[in-house]
Amino acid sequence: MPSPEPLLLRWQGLLKDQAPGPLARHLQLISGAVLCVLMAGLPLLDRGGLGLLIGASGLLWIVWTLRTPAGRLGSINLWILATLAIATLATGFSPVPLAAFKGLLKLISYLGVYALMRELLVQQPRWWDRIVAALLSGSLYTSVLGIRQLYGNTEELARWADPNSVADGTIRIYGTLENPNLLGGFLLAVLPLAVAALWRWRPPLQRLFAASSLVLGLIALVLTYSRGAWMGMVASLGLMALLLALRQTRGWPPLWRRLFPLLLVVLGSAALVVMVTQVEPLRVRVLSLVAGREDSSNNFRINVWLAALKMVEARPWLGIGPGNTAFNLIYPLFQQPKFNALSAYSIPLEIAVEAGIPGLIVLLGLVISAVRTGLRQIRGEGAQVLPALAALAMVAGLGVQGLTDTIFFRPEVQLIGWFALATLSAAQARSDASAS
Repeated sequence: MPSPEPLLLRWQGLLKDQAPGPLARHLQLISGAVLCVLMAGLPLLDRGGLGLLIGASGLLWIVWTLRTPAGRLGSINLWILATLAIATLATGFSPVPLAAFKGLLKLISYLGVYALMRELLVQQPRWWDRIVAALLSGSLYTSVLGIRQLYGNTEELARWADPNSVADGTIRIYGTLENPNLLGGFLLAVLPLAVAALWRWRPPLQRLFAASSLVLGLIALVLTYSRGAWMGMVASLGLMALLLALRQTRGWPPLWRRLFPLLLVVLGSAALVVMVTQVEPLRVRVLSLVAGREDSSNNFRINVWLAALKMVEARPWLGIGPGNTAFNLIYPLFQQPKFNALSAYSIPLEIAVEAGIPGLIVLLGLVISAVRTGLRQIRGEGAQVLPALAALAMVAGLGVQGLTDTIFFRPEVQLIGWFALATLSAAQARSDASAS
């Protein structure tokens, strides 16, 4: 006798027996088109445009789910539901509940996009390539525009030159996103998808498109001089190259199968050392990482981190509630003089501030579940291998960048992160369905 559906899922499929109307008959096409426009528009649309598409995605998911019976949740979805539960509790116990409620609504809206992407990828996996093509289109446009900024008016670029930094005088591009760190985070999330597309797509024009997006995206990311994005890029593309090498050498003799990945790591490390020591702008920017408080950016972050730790110490169990509005109201009570901040400049620290230690535990559980799901997928064969590999690389890159920055919480980056999780969760659901 089948086990009853959880109460949380019993509303799904309530309209499955109703005659489909025009929207229901073309639901997959409409959902895919909205998601493609949203992903292509991430670096181009203003907050109003993004909000409209995000809201439309959530409504489409509700309509889709009302017509589709509930399936298995899967480990990733369970951790996401735990994230939502902790955020809801943190909102209820927040010292500024109305401000935290705004953050909760923002989280729910992003989850609506995630849920629609996952449902679409479970039902029609070919939409993965179309969504990736949309993302690469937006990244290619903003990369070209960013590189073009080097030859235009330098007054705007000078806004991001810090005279108190050891890297004073460095010209940083920002493309359409008005912030070099945000551009770096956006491109960091897109580059693994470009690599997967280049490896996966076969028509020459499609491969040329993927290669152009990859090369120009790499150049633009480097020219942002975002140290967090640089470190994330090394982690992301390095992991992707290593995993691809491990898959491609599975038929080699055991000795070479073990030596080749090690040789790849050594050669990659040597190339990085040569670039950092021989290219002066890179050397100056990298040396600023170890300058400690002598670099103004480092000094600023250290002071913000110390204040954020005090916030966690004051409310360790459920934090202050989600969202930057709640943070902006509570942080001034703990900040050091003259060190205003809009976030904790560290994803783990930000989560601990907003949702306390339980929120941090749930975040760790979600990451571990995503990594385990991805590793299971790439050990097999089939069309889901390269998407899963790209998703793992994204998790690694955004995780490394997120240790010292919170650009991830901007929709231009966070929605790509949810796309990575939707890719892994959908692959898990298809694997479970084929195994049963």
